[in-house]
Amino acid sequence: MKFSHSPLLTQPLLTWRARLLLIVLLGSFATLAGWALYLQGFNSSFLQEKGAARYSRVIEMSATRGRILDRHGDVLAVSTPVKSIWAIPEDAKLQPAQARELARLLEMDVRELSRKLAAERDFVYLKRQIPPDLAEKIAALDLPGIHDQREYRRYYPAAEMTAHMLGFTGAEDIGQEGVELAFQDTLAGKPGSRRVIKDRRGQVVEDVESIKSPQEGKDITLALDAKIQYLAYTNLRQALAANKAKAGGIVVLDARSGEVLALLNLPTYNPNNRVRLAGAQLRNRALTDTYEPGSTMKPFTAALALEKGKFRYDSLIQTAPGSLTIDGRTIHDTHMHGTLTVAQVIQKSSNVGAAKIALSLPREDMWSMFDSLGFGTPLKLGFPGEVGGRLRPAKSWRPIEQATMAYGHGISVTLVQLAHAYLAFARDGDLVPLSLTKMDAPPLAGKPVFSAQTAHEVRAMLELAVLPGGTAPKAQVAGYRVAGKTGTAHKLDGGIYANKYVSSFVGFAPVSDPRLVVAVMIDEPSSGIHYGGDVAAPVFSQVMTGSLRALGVEPDAKRMPLQAAVAAATVKERM
Repeated sequence: MKFSHSPLLTQPLLTWRARLLLIVLLGSFATLAGWALYLQGFNSSFLQEKGAARYSRVIEMSATRGRILDRHGDVLAVSTPVKSIWAIPEDAKLQPAQARELARLLEMDVRELSRKLAAERDFVYLKRQIPPDLAEKIAALDLPGIHDQREYRRYYPAAEMTAHMLGFTGAEDIGQEGVELAFQDTLAGKPGSRRVIKDRRGQVVEDVESIKSPQEGKDITLALDAKIQYLAYTNLRQALAANKAKAGGIVVLDARSGEVLALLNLPTYNPNNRVRLAGAQLRNRALTDTYEPGSTMKPFTAALALEKGKFRYDSLIQTAPGSLTIDGRTIHDTHMHGTLTVAQVIQKSSNVGAAKIALSLPREDMWSMFDSLGFGTPLKLGFPGEVGGRLRPAKSWRPIEQATMAYGHGISVTLVQLAHAYLAFARDGDLVPLSLTKMDAPPLAGKPVFSAQTAHEVRAMLELAVLPGGTAPKAQVAGYRVAGKTGTAHKLDGGIYANKYVSSFVGFAPVSDPRLVVAVMIDEPSSGIHYGGDVAAPVFSQVMTGSLRALGVEPDAKRMPLQAAVAAATVKERM
């Protein structure tokens, strides 16, 4: 039977089915027509938004990070415009020759470039923060799917000289270390946004509107003095080389205001080129490394004894035979001195004398004094990794431990902490907080630690230590009265004191009206000389000399007859 003769074809269709189908078709067309009329007549913005979404983009407008300035307005850190190269992997269909040329300009391995371009992502950075002239060369290649965008890169004119003080920023211009991190909220700007029209290659063809204007970051004016920082850098570097030392640090404080005029660590690094950095270079040792300060702690022990009325400036202490045994442990002096006054104990740096003074004092009083000076607690300057050192509770001290703490063993501090504590002697016994930023006016008064009388008496003792007969005549500064104390401490190695040393000196000048406090620490000198008076004191002298002159501080020392005669002869020759 032929298909055309099928019985099914002879049966008539049901009328209601045909009508239902017609109604459904007419209803569908009416719905489509109504929806089109609604979109185009009453809600045309919807279609416009969908159409614009294919080409309209909201782009971020970078905000410039604030500058970092020294106290004289010299630029220490500034953001400079750079370009970043990015790609749309789907569109970046490069010929082998194009890929090789792009890789050459970006200083990348062509295999690494190919791997990034093969990524299943809508966006990928090829290289961040390249010079604008290099970006122009890449743009001239007119490669599909390869684009650039403007960013900012941090530049540090002083480079390694201020690295630990300033720190650096990351690829997103966010502070990672130092002042850059401590003042991130102030320095960082707030990016804005604009609506633009881009073509299918990602190129902006029309600037539509500004959505939010960028807010530029604010400048920071530091207390740091670039001239003094340079003096510290130059002289410390020379000292490390001359003494074959492992590392070192310097802190310079304004005694009147507590401003940090210089802070330096060596080894350092170049923040403009951080390739192949080692951990030792990045460490801000003045704030993150602790050490036993040695004899630089003796003045605090003497000050407490004077404050409590246990001793006077001229009280006699027997240090013979140059040793003292406590709980089976023996303390030694470098030289045998016999009977010394309290002032001479500081001048000659007698361990035995300092230990006897300490053992006459309640251990709770010693702990309270150390605590009031800031030992055992971070100074909270905002630097990452800042530590507080080690100050154990007084109740755990044994007599031998109390005795050794008197001359700086059994307690650990940072260089910044020690410099800050010496402000009590440079001032009238009070401590002011340290400031990284320039102050409009110095604080009227600080937290009292010692009486003014005690501070002045200890100041006189520290001046004796720098004069002939003391441990630090190499710390003298021509034309100025200087006060300070040496420190030479064995280093702990595996819990045992090794034949390694930390040499230090902390002092201030001019004694008649102290203006600067300078603390110097040199780690592991290995040239055969390790005493603080020989290693650290000369650095103090050089830095203090240049700093006082840079600040225009009037000399306060009377000239010796020989000096006056030489000066007179010089004047006569010039006439």
